[in-house]
Parts: sequence; structure tokens; C-alpha cells
Amino acid sequence: MSEPLSLVWLRRDLRLHDNAALYHALKSGHHVVPVFIFDRTILDALEDRCDRRVDFLVQEVNRLRDELAKMGSAIIVRYGKPVDVWKKLIEQYSIGDVFANHDYEVYAKERDKAVGDLLAEHAIGFHTSKDQTIFERDEVLSGKKKPYTVFTPYSRKWRDKLTDFYLKSYPTEHYFTQLWKTNPLPVPTLEEMGFQPEEETFPARTVPDEVLDTYNKTRDFPALPHGTSQLSMHLRFGTISIRDLARQAKDADDKTFMNELCWRDFYFQVLDHFPHVEKNSFRREYDQIEWRNNEDEFEKWCRGETGYPIVDAGMRQLNTIGWMHNRVRMITAGFLCKHLLIDWRWGEAYFGRKLRDYDLSANNGGWQWAAGSGADASPYFRVFNPTRQAQKFDSKAAYIQHWVPDVDQPTYPQPIVEHTMARQRAIDAYKKAVAKVK
Repeated sequence: MSEPLSLVWLRRDLRLHDNAALYHALKSGHHVVPVFIFDRTILDALEDRCDRRVDFLVQEVNRLRDELAKMGSAIIVRYGKPVDVWKKLIEQYSIGDVFANHDYEVYAKERDKAVGDLLAEHAIGFHTSKDQTIFERDEVLSGKKKPYTVFTPYSRKWRDKLTDFYLKSYPTEHYFTQLWKTNPLPVPTLEEMGFQPEEETFPARTVPDEVLDTYNKTRDFPALPHGTSQLSMHLRFGTISIRDLARQAKDADDKTFMNELCWRDFYFQVLDHFPHVEKNSFRREYDQIEWRNNEDEFEKWCRGETGYPIVDAGMRQLNTIGWMHNRVRMITAGFLCKHLLIDWRWGEAYFGRKLRDYDLSANNGGWQWAAGSGADASPYFRVFNPTRQAQKFDSKAAYIQHWVPDVDQPTYPQPIVEHTMARQRAIDAYKKAVAKVK
């Protein structure tokens, strides 16, 4: 092969439409071929061999393979560790440049640096772009040019900065003639990578306008079948465009969903600027909390056997379908940290294992918010009463009855802890931790 190729390394952007890296590759002047790597560094660490996320990835990569095949092109798919894979690709293909989109997780930045260094050794350019966020890195800063650590002022600046320019799609379709012409290439199967299929249907990649128009009225009620967008999995893996979705949200009668997209950007920039949050509290004084970390109570929480129906419903929903309603995520997380005084990292890791839409920045941000240790944290003395939360957001117990059908049976467990006592115990533990650093 004499003419060098431009390779587009897809990661969290599994689409051909409105893809920044693909657009820049198509405009590079060389023929273009996408690449996807099933990263063994990530996959080998997964505990469950039936993992919805891996199943979804295989489905989506095969969808891309079929789309490209219709245009006489292909996607190169490999299973291995990224640096090892790129060493082999350099040997196999004549590569002029590699294009990719930014990622903000600690591992991803280390991975990209290692691959970038390898490519540089071979005089191959490595170009990265913003794609999965509306605003990233240093695009929304305080008046002192510092990253925001509180959501409310960040959101004001975010909204002030938001213009149609930032929501324009990249017209990749205009340049598909630049795609490399070749026969379809094989895609590793789940079984070849040591996984088993879940054989389930994943949520649609679109949301009706009426859901966004009434989002503020419906989003907190877990029994409503279409109260939320169900798009989190597609946003996580980039199978939909954040810019398309933001334009739809901007045109909605209610602006609440747009605020959710702002939260998403906020947690990305927190992780990017303050990488210590991946393993430690954003507010370091909360690393001084003396957690009880009762393993038996943690297992009961995991199984949905706490004796608090709204908590148990959420955990059973998570264990069954790999997803949990957003309001209930807040309730279950707060219950683990405050009522049981179990380290938020335990719960975060469990969600990370089970959630089909797991996203480190959002999961970490949500858990640290619930624990009171994060950016824009609520006061540590705010402890949600799960019974009142159920009365307010599931007043007819429809959600509870669906996921906890044994709630009225004698076999249903008694509450694992009494609320008033647990609330005071949490306040005392937090107060003691904060006092240590004063």
C-alpha cells in the first residue's frame, strides 16, 4: 500500500454521523478507515462474563461494520491492549495520521499518551478533538481563570457561553467518498473475548420531544415508563451525538433536560481538572470519615434486602436490568453512605460493575454528591429519609410493587437500621471528620 491512510480511533464515539475526529480525518486528504479496539486492560478487569456493556459494544461495532460495508468500506477491529494493537497496525498499514476524540479519565489520558508517543516514534501524527461534551477542559472557567468547583456558577457561565456555534454538527456525510474502499473485516465475537451474550434489547437511541417538553414534571417518578430519556447508555458510548441532543433539548418547552447535559459537562471537567476524585474525596477532609463498612449490611444493600422498599426496589432494578432510575440512584447512594456509614467507594464500584450506562465522571460525581464529599456537595447533615422519598415520588407504590413484589409478605426483611438513629450517627461521624482538619 503506497498511499498512507488516515486512521480514526473510535472509543466513546461509535457513530459516523457528526463525529469530530472522523470529520477531521476525512478532510485530511487521505483515505480514511475507522479503528476500534476492545481494550483488554478494561475488559480483563470486569468481574462478570455476562456484561451488558460489552454485549452492547459488540452490537454497535457490528452496526458500524454494516454501515461501512454498504459504502464499500470497513472498520478495523482488534482485541488487545492498545499499545500492542497499534504496534501491529503500524506494521500492517501505511499510516499517515491518526485521529481520535478526547477522553477525560485518568486511564484514558495515560493510554493516549502512550499511544501518542509510539506514533511519534514512527513519525505518525496523532490529532485529537473535542466530541463527547459541549464544553470541556478550560472552555468554562471562573473570572479568575480557574476551573469551577461548584455547579451553580459553572452552569450560569455554561449557559451564557452556549451559542448555536457550539451545537453545529460536523457534516461527515459530505465526505464519505474519502472512506477507504475495501472488503468488510471481521469483528471479534463475545465468545472469542471470553464473554457471554445477555440477549436483551437496549434502549432506543432517540427520545420523543414530549419527554423533554415535560421532563421537569416526570423525571423524579420512577414508576413512569417514559419519565426519563433512557439515553445515558448511548451518550456513554457515543452512539448518538451530544450536539444533536443538545439542539433538541434547547428547543424543548422545558429546559430541565438541558440542565442535565450541563451537569454532565460539569462532572467531566471536575474529573479532568481534579483527577484525585477517582479514588479520593473531592473535599479531602471527607477522607477522614470513620466508615463502619459492615460487610453483611453492604451485601444486603447490594441484594436489595435492607427493609426499606424504595432502596430495595432500586437495587433489584439495577441487578435485573443493569439500570436504575436517577431519583432512586440518589436515594440508594445516600442510604449506603449516610444510613449505613459505608464508604461511598464501595457503592460506586458496585454501580460501576452493574450499570449498563456506567460513566466514571457521572458515577463518581453522583456518589460524591450523595456522600457529601464532592463538588457542590450538599451539607453533610442532609440525610434523605427513604420512607418520605418513597411517599413523595412513588406515592402509589407502583415502582416498589413492581420490583419488590414481596414487600407485603412476612418474609420481607425488617428495616436494617432505624432512620432517626442512623441520621444522627452519620451527622456525628461527619462532624468528627471535618473537625479533624480544622
